[in-house]
Amino acid sequence: MDKNILITGGAGFIGSHLTDSLLMEGYNVTVIDNLSLGRLTNLLNAQNNQRFKFIKGDILDKELLFNIFNEGNFDTVFHMAANSDIAKSHVNPDVDFNNTLTTTYNVLLAMKEYNVKNIVFASTSAIYGDTGVSVSEDFGPLFPISHYGASKLASEAYISSFCENYGFKAWITRFPNVVGERATHGAIYDFIKKLKKNPNELEVLGNGTQIKPYLYVKDLVEAILLIWKSTNEKINYFNLGVETRTTVKEIAEMVIDEMGLNAVIKYTGGNRGWVGDVPTFSYSLDKIHALGWNPKVTSNEAVRKSIRYILDKDLCIVAK
Repeated sequence: MDKNILITGGAGFIGSHLTDSLLMEGYNVTVIDNLSLGRLTNLLNAQNNQRFKFIKGDILDKELLFNIFNEGNFDTVFHMAANSDIAKSHVNPDVDFNNTLTTTYNVLLAMKEYNVKNIVFASTSAIYGDTGVSVSEDFGPLFPISHYGASKLASEAYISSFCENYGFKAWITRFPNVVGERATHGAIYDFIKKLKKNPNELEVLGNGTQIKPYLYVKDLVEAILLIWKSTNEKINYFNLGVETRTTVKEIAEMVIDEMGLNAVIKYTGGNRGWVGDVPTFSYSLDKIHALGWNPKVTSNEAVRKSIRYILDKDLCIVAK
């Protein structure tokens, strides 16, 4: 096997697990990451592999990106790089326009220029918006309520048009909330930081009833690779997730429990944590189940694994 793989954002939370798995399977892997969210420590195992190459750089830099493609002779691009902080882009919409949509467009342009035909794209359940019902892959119309969801949906649209115009093949994987080792932010981090500052009280945005599926990162990577290897349409698109769900209240209680505290939870009220937050979400997983895949870890188990990892590694630094 001599396939050459490019992973954008490959030093990040999900990208680094994907890097490890592809190297383990014998692929040559090049990672480009600007290290804004990614960490070199996530790639410690990869850096000992002669089939691995790391490039620190930003895919908003077209000249750099085109040079990487010129030298890489890539078969497939796993495009994982994006802004992943929905609340951050509420304050500054440019964050998602640049880091989520423009990055995708730049990758597609480089693929066209250097005749790379295969793209695996990290999309999101946020493209569906606040539906109030369980959604399948063919649900519509789609009206995202966050800039992040909008930029991912626009990215899917550009991928579709490039597939039609230039003979690309795409695998689009739509994630729910993903947790586990190497995560960099999210509710779990926020709760731990707050409790380190004040062990007696935990402020939780919303009323705690917000409920979503939380997918363990290693289950996610397994599903992405299965889809890539076993489906062969021009555009292959799948919801990835877990049938079980976890409330924000349950996450808060698990964090308090794992930290050995007796903190009181104080809710700010309302049914969502921030503008763009979808308070309740579920979607159909029939399509991925039909390929024979099921996650090994439940939503609650995935959350608890993530809490223990953050606490064991003491990753939450509290500003003084």
